[in-house]
Amino acid sequence: MYLALLVIFLQCSELYAQGKVFTFNRVEIKVEPSDKVKNGAPMSIICHADISKNTHFQLKHNFTFLKDGKLVFMAMSDKEDARYAIPVAKSSDTGEYECRVNADGKMGFSKTIYVWVAGMTKPILTADKKEVSEGETVKLRCELPEEVPPLEFIFRKIKTNSEPIEKRVPEQNQNFSEMEYYVEAGDNILQFDCFGKRQVKSGWESSQHSNKTLVTVKEPFIKPTLITRPSNNITEGDQIEFECSTVAAQMRGIEIIFQKNRTILNSVRDKKFLKYSILATQEDSGEYLCKVEQGAVSKTTKRNVFVSELFPKPTLSASMTQLDESKDLILNCSINGLRRANFSILRKSSSGDILLKKSRILAIKVNVNDTGSYTCKAEVKGIIKESKPVRISVYAPVSKPTLSVASGSPEVVLGKPLQLICHSVMGTPPITFTFYKGDEIKKNVTNDTYATFLDEDIGLNDNGGYKCDARNNHSSGVKTSNILNVTVIVPIRDASLGSVPYGEVEVGSDTAFLCSVKEGSWPIDFKFFKKTDHEVLLHEVREYSDRTIWHKKTMKRKDTGTYYCMASNRASVNVRSRPITISVILAAWQKGVIAAFVLTAMAGAGAVALWWFLRKKKKAKGPSMEMSGSALAPNLTSEKLTRPPSDGNYYSGSGYIEDNENHMKSTDESKDSMENRHSQRIYGHPDAT
Repeated sequence: MYLALLVIFLQCSELYAQGKVFTFNRVEIKVEPSDKVKNGAPMSIICHADISKNTHFQLKHNFTFLKDGKLVFMAMSDKEDARYAIPVAKSSDTGEYECRVNADGKMGFSKTIYVWVAGMTKPILTADKKEVSEGETVKLRCELPEEVPPLEFIFRKIKTNSEPIEKRVPEQNQNFSEMEYYVEAGDNILQFDCFGKRQVKSGWESSQHSNKTLVTVKEPFIKPTLITRPSNNITEGDQIEFECSTVAAQMRGIEIIFQKNRTILNSVRDKKFLKYSILATQEDSGEYLCKVEQGAVSKTTKRNVFVSELFPKPTLSASMTQLDESKDLILNCSINGLRRANFSILRKSSSGDILLKKSRILAIKVNVNDTGSYTCKAEVKGIIKESKPVRISVYAPVSKPTLSVASGSPEVVLGKPLQLICHSVMGTPPITFTFYKGDEIKKNVTNDTYATFLDEDIGLNDNGGYKCDARNNHSSGVKTSNILNVTVIVPIRDASLGSVPYGEVEVGSDTAFLCSVKEGSWPIDFKFFKKTDHEVLLHEVREYSDRTIWHKKTMKRKDTGTYYCMASNRASVNVRSRPITISVILAAWQKGVIAAFVLTAMAGAGAVALWWFLRKKKKAKGPSMEMSGSALAPNLTSEKLTRPPSDGNYYSGSGYIEDNENHMKSTDESKDSMENRHSQRIYGHPDAT
């Protein structure tokens, strides 16, 4: 029974659960009255959940409102709508809104909607002072109480009859900003205001301007007065007096400075006025400035002064500006339209002007040391004026130049550059040097005493023809050097080594070694070497030829080995030949002596053996000896003929002589053919010619 009730209950629960089926169709969000709202007006964000159900049943909805991704409002309702009401919209309510709906574990999401609350609240401006002195600062504070950062504040300084001066301050974390203003001289009455800006989706939005704040400025001293006496019609030679003055509430810390352009002429402290006087010259024309300073405050008065010319600057003329030494020079100082003046002629020097003569005319016979700049001065009524300088150049003639090779030796290796130096011991610079190769001008150089020329095109036939000219502004003209002959050194090329005899040499004989080169300037240093564990120098000689012969006497067996030669000249390049091999062998007579000795020894051994044999036969019985003697003869002959060939201790006399003669003959023929072969080898060798 209970089991039946349990089954019925579960079935009913399943049917009930299957009866509550719903789904989100969409979630919508909208703004009333519109998505653009005026600042201060009411607005509402409405979220609507569109849900489909299989039957009519109650469903709890949890509404969540977000602005720029942050939670701003939550509501729970049986209805499918929820409202987020904002009675007074502010600019900080601008942003992107969305809503989310949670119903029985299911979620629905709306799209985002951008809401713009147009307009910002009016900022409030305050100042820490209402009255300041020139040189002090005033601190301002601009605040947007209902706005949310980030914000930008713009402060404005408003002066009468001038454009406002703006300063911008961004603020990332606060809705107010502060600014200090320096009060300058002349800022009598100042007005300040400010406004704020914020960035919205469509750009920047600005607030209204704040209230205007008035700041009164006090002067610590008045603008200075600058007086000149005489005030006009000033001529060179007149005395000019300047007076600069001011009025100050407190003289302590007051400084008066008198300037012309950027040059300070005079200054005083803690006084009301300053005086300055000069004897007027035309150079004193210009703008004068009187400046009064106290602390950070500075006030200035300017005045232009014009001084008329009493007389023009003198002119110095010279009879010649370039002349030879020992010539006459006349300098003349004059003033256009004026003849009465005190004249003096001077020479310029780094240590100061040198007075030559108190006169308008100077006549001298010049030397090289008189080269320099000259001026003249004229004085009228205490006013001194100086002429423009005149440059006088006095020239000594150049000496005959010398042409030499920079390396010191008048020679050059073929293919290497040649550097020449042309030098003149005497002569007033600048000197112009001209280099010639043959009759062709190669280079012009202007210098003080010498010049160099690098000839990089050296040929085999360039053995002379260099010269140089030197000249300056002296009237004597050009001087020419002697012709310089330069030897072109041809480097060594292709050394070779040969010998007579070639290849094999008999002990005790002489050998001639020939070392030659295909190309190279004389003299040539030849060296002969033999290769061992280390290179051994055997012979060296200097020859004015392209070859040399070294005769080596009495060759020995130890002279067998490898030989080479090396050649060099003043090009400092060592050229090595290919090596040759020499074998020292026994002479023919030495071989004959050895052969005769061996054959003699063999003949002696044979004679001893014959004697021993005959003696043994004599000991036999008498009767049988004769009979057997005739019978043994053919046996002995037969025995000799049938002796094994391995018995090398026995040779017949006739056979020895015949063999010895054949041996000597073959030795002599071999020697003759060998000498012929040696002769053919040395003279046919390609390196021996």
